[in-house]
Amino acid sequence: MPTYVVDLDLPPAERWTKLASDKKVEIKNLIQNLKNISDAFFHGKLIYLIDRFLPKLTETLPYPFADELKGISNATGIPLGEITMYNIFYEIFTVCTSIIAQDKQGKLYHGRNLDFGLFLGWDVQNKTWSATEILRTMVANIEFQRNGKTLFRSVQFAGYVGILTGMKPKILTLTIDERFQLKGGYIGLIEWILGYRTGSWMGFLARKVMENSTSYSEAKQLLTDTRLLAPVYFILGGNQSGEGCVITRDLNDADVWELGSDPSKWFLVQTNYDHWNNPPFFDDRRTPTIRCMNKLTQDNMTLPGLFDVLSSKPALNKLTTYTAIMQVNEDKWESYIQDCQEPCMPW
Repeated sequence: MPTYVVDLDLPPAERWTKLASDKKVEIKNLIQNLKNISDAFFHGKLIYLIDRFLPKLTETLPYPFADELKGISNATGIPLGEITMYNIFYEIFTVCTSIIAQDKQGKLYHGRNLDFGLFLGWDVQNKTWSATEILRTMVANIEFQRNGKTLFRSVQFAGYVGILTGMKPKILTLTIDERFQLKGGYIGLIEWILGYRTGSWMGFLARKVMENSTSYSEAKQLLTDTRLLAPVYFILGGNQSGEGCVITRDLNDADVWELGSDPSKWFLVQTNYDHWNNPPFFDDRRTPTIRCMNKLTQDNMTLPGLFDVLSSKPALNKLTTYTAIMQVNEDKWESYIQDCQEPCMPW
């Protein structure tokens, strides 16, 4: 996939101009796809409300995100409300598989599949999700730089300014998985619209962590203690043996599941269900992934081995857009656009 630089020394409105300009057709295609789907349910009224009211919501977003979204809107010619909708969509509609593991020497490895597009336009003839197919054309590696030096890396969908997958070289790695709860992201969104703005957008919080945290422990505290607008799983890795955890969050509380919490826990697998509960039979990516990790063994833990696990079905499925694998100490970062060939699970 292509690589772009986001220069954090530039004014926020100018940081994403190159990527947004290069991918404006793809961003427009995705938003049109979302419009087509919403029209089927809301007869065009939803997009009208988005275009009318979401620009006002944009003004309430924390610095520098409102200005960055305005810059993307200017670069693409897409209404600001629709760019904002696209960015907050990930707060409530992303499914994923993340793995953090350590080898026998205590070296940490972190990998993830990002799955997106569930219920967004199933193509019966081609057996694909329409939004997922478009998103694969929008993926890019990003080098976030300050003073001409790379501060951290991420994989981004063009037009999105939060962080879902990132690595700060020599310091930490972070991925985000959606958490399904009845009190989901829409609750936090409604609170924000009504003026109750004590919570953080999870993608923006992750960006703050990647920009400012100087250690695993500092990042862990921020991700554990900050009030959120949506339930989520933060999968966090550091640069020392044992520095890995899954932070299960709702809007206020957190459960921290530590790597190495018992002798068999040389790895943690997180999909979209709480680790203390069994996943539902219709979406059990966890059990096959654990089976693959046990077959790989700690002795053979490598980046290619981790990629093989994440490329095994059903961790790899029709919703998978990309795979990213990371080794923080050696500053190794690899990312791949993924496409699950038949036979393949729809999710």
